[in-house]
Amino acid sequence: MTSRLANTIDIMVPTGALGAGVRPRDVAAGLAAGAHAIACDAGSTDSGPAYLATGRPKYSRAAVKSDLAVLMKAQAEAGIPLLIGSCGTSGCDMALDWMHDIAVEIAEDEGLSPRIALLYSEQPASVLQAKARDGLVKPLALFDSVDPEIFAGCNHIVALMGPEPYVAALEAGADIILGGRTTDTAVLAAVPLWKGAGAGPAWHAGKTAECGGLCTRRSRDGGVMIRVGTDAFEVEPLSPENACDPYTVSAHMLYENSDPFEMLEPGGTLDVRDSRYEAMDERTVRVTGSKFEGAPYTMKLEGASGGAFQTIMLVGIQAPNVLAELDRFLAQMDQHLHARVSTAMGAAAGRYDISLRPYGWNAVTGLPVVDGTAPREVGLLFVATAETQELATTIAKTCNPMFFHMPLDVDGELPSYAFPFSPAEIERGQVYEFRLNHVVMVDDPLELVRIVHMPQLETVVA
Repeated sequence: MTSRLANTIDIMVPTGALGAGVRPRDVAAGLAAGAHAIACDAGSTDSGPAYLATGRPKYSRAAVKSDLAVLMKAQAEAGIPLLIGSCGTSGCDMALDWMHDIAVEIAEDEGLSPRIALLYSEQPASVLQAKARDGLVKPLALFDSVDPEIFAGCNHIVALMGPEPYVAALEAGADIILGGRTTDTAVLAAVPLWKGAGAGPAWHAGKTAECGGLCTRRSRDGGVMIRVGTDAFEVEPLSPENACDPYTVSAHMLYENSDPFEMLEPGGTLDVRDSRYEAMDERTVRVTGSKFEGAPYTMKLEGASGGAFQTIMLVGIQAPNVLAELDRFLAQMDQHLHARVSTAMGAAAGRYDISLRPYGWNAVTGLPVVDGTAPREVGLLFVATAETQELATTIAKTCNPMFFHMPLDVDGELPSYAFPFSPAEIERGQVYEFRLNHVVMVDDPLELVRIVHMPQLETVVA
């Protein structure tokens, strides 16, 4: 058997997202295995724009506190750094402050006295407007230009940090670093880069472990340990019942990445074309050949805001004749609902949209269904979107009789479809949307980041 890597920087990644679950036994195993730091991600845009637009977290406070308490106690026990990126889901300032409040509460509960650093990456619209006018903001996919006024329309804007702010906080002596919006890889690569590991292995290890156990055979079975050296890295699960293999590790370059060989980061590009994946034993994989090519420093911008309002209704349909001709039924209903709103409300409806979504049929892909197939039933979701909540609900109420009783043929007997809720109209509230998909060029990785070192908490003795 090939000897294991020597002189590595070992990072424990106990979960793919703080709040999704941290197992104390996995963390204990990581400490026993000699972890030099604990790092994990706590946010994403995966679940849509609402969390950035509102600043509210996706996961419950109880779930986040439970996970964070395990990690803070492990940090204190081992005396190693704890790094958490994209706090509070969106990583905006209020989400980071929310996470800091939880950390302080845990410290008081457990009698801990960590030195905490906060990395703020939310951006004022005025700063980005000035950069846009100077030609320092560039559009990404679906945008072909940069309107300086677009920034003022966002509720919150964040710039995704690289590892440099974390390194700066570590050098200043922080025990726990709570970061605003950060690339998933950067928070894991920070300590290895700080300690002199190779840039290619550090970034590739960070990408591999960003979702914890997703790079293992049993993807939901705990976290992983990455051991990063000068020219290679190794990854293995924290759980003794789990395993990595070359397939599970190499496949992770395809996760949330359009190119299986390259991944863009704030200061360059990870290139894995020449990477080789070798099973060291039944649980551990070694990766060699990863490269990181430096480039002018950019930070991706995410911005979101609130827009229109929605009201929804839901029915279940089992009528065989409707299911046999569902496409015709839906087209007919859409036509009749719009006509009904026009007749009953006229111009008072304002700008609105009605969407019919047949779940259990083709609601996810929207692709045509193969001829000759039919489901046993479908759940039909009605979505009214309008300028105010009152208008959205009024449109839904106007459409209510036809939505629940429209036959396949206009002259047929009126059916009654099954509705699970009363009242039938459910007000969803405001609809949120992403407003930015851009990058901003900076001369210094710390230029758009505010690092705040909080006063060291005092140990509370009961």
